[in-house]
Amino acid sequence: MLEDTCSRYEWCGTLSRVIKEALGHDPVHGYPHVVRVAELALKISRLVGGVDEEVVLAAALVHDIGRPLETERGKHHAAIGAELAPGILRKAGFPEAKIPSVVEAVLAHSFSLGAEAGSLEAKILSDADKLDAIGAVGVARAFIEGDRRGRGFEGTLRHFEEKLLRLKDLMYTEPARRMAEERHRFMLAFLEEFLKETGLLGHFYSLMDST
Repeated sequence: MLEDTCSRYEWCGTLSRVIKEALGHDPVHGYPHVVRVAELALKISRLVGGVDEEVVLAAALVHDIGRPLETERGKHHAAIGAELAPGILRKAGFPEAKIPSVVEAVLAHSFSLGAEAGSLEAKILSDADKLDAIGAVGVARAFIEGDRRGRGFEGTLRHFEEKLLRLKDLMYTEPARRMAEERHRFMLAFLEEFLKETGLLGHFYSLMDST
């Protein structure tokens, strides 16, 4: 879906190459994540209807461009991305009049920043980004990131408790809510088995209270 859609817009190939080079192949927050989010955002857009596809696609591609600079700049990656996006989009030949809509979506996409999405396009990006954090891919991402941060099993399980199991209730659009319910059920099934096998069920019984 992404490749076919991207081929319709002259700016998209250039922008994709810039993002791929900037973010690399990290499966958690790199270009593979961007591709998954873009695919989800396009799918939701087509189910919802009445969406500016160019804005959704561009926002999905640039939404994490600020991540590599968080430590250096001491700011949230969504805020950095909102600052960087206009210049990157202009160089790629993206329509000038639509840049503010992309910036709004980038600024509002993040769970941790807590900004409220206003436009439909911003809501779709927020939904798509959160969907990639749950389900089977979300489980894999959580344990990869947990290992990088030295969280261990228990710290990663706390991440499920504090964030991932809450995401299904933060979806804006009906298609995303349906997808989130399915992915949430998978996470609960995985966690139940994981907790039994590791002997941690008694310590994290509250995880099984999530429905």
